[in-house]
Amino acid sequence: MPAVSDAEDTAVRAKQIPEAAVARLAVYLRILSGLAEQGTTAVSSEELSAAAGVNSAKLRKDLSYLGSYGTRGVGYEVQVLVSQIERILGLTRQHRVAVVGIGNLGHALANYGGFPGRGFPVEALFDLDPDLIGVPVGGLPVSHMDDIPRVCSEREISVGIIATPPTAAQSVCDRLVAGGVQCILNFAPVVLQVPAHVEVRKVDLAVELQILSFHVARRADSAASAGSAGENQGNTGLPGTGRSADNGSTGGGRNGAGTDGGLGMVVR
Repeated sequence: MPAVSDAEDTAVRAKQIPEAAVARLAVYLRILSGLAEQGTTAVSSEELSAAAGVNSAKLRKDLSYLGSYGTRGVGYEVQVLVSQIERILGLTRQHRVAVVGIGNLGHALANYGGFPGRGFPVEALFDLDPDLIGVPVGGLPVSHMDDIPRVCSEREISVGIIATPPTAAQSVCDRLVAGGVQCILNFAPVVLQVPAHVEVRKVDLAVELQILSFHVARRADSAASAGSAGENQGNTGLPGTGRSADNGSTGGGRNGAGTDGGLGMVVR
């Protein structure tokens, strides 16, 4: 049988990893990188799972996708695990980033120093405001949005970050795709249509806040229900009857890319 290269093996493993596990691997990598900086050489599954906020069985399952099972009594070698996760997440090479929309959010992203160290150097900035064109932000001059396809192609941009108003987002997305960008991080509160080969991740801060609100409200309702039940349980009888009082009952509740009609575009 022909030998399987490391790249082929990594590609096969990557296809087997569920989307939710990929997100957790990124969390594990952040924690492990911090441990490596502190000089830690080994970590147990219990320690790593506690730091990541997952149970140890789920963590071991996630790491098994990498072919990493740890050593009994020792745990996982931190640096080896960092290398394995970086390889499976495609972080062994740099991904050049373009930020479109240099408002408050765009300024913050352009000036964020954590991107280059994690393999995501910001290489291009774009805006429509004539007062911004040519002005350096984070050491890079801002280019006009009309130049997105040419600049992204010349600088081999692979990741585009959209931080524009929603009305401009689709037009910006189309220009990024025309420039060869394969991955888009979208902060605009709008659904984008992209070719099937382009990956889009949407960050909607309002939605995230609404989800947090749901959890806060649910906990408050649970606490109120528990308090009401406690009061009823404290009512052990009716005065002068010798009979027990009726207790109240409590209840609980729980809390979901498609293709648009055959045009070869994916709605994300």
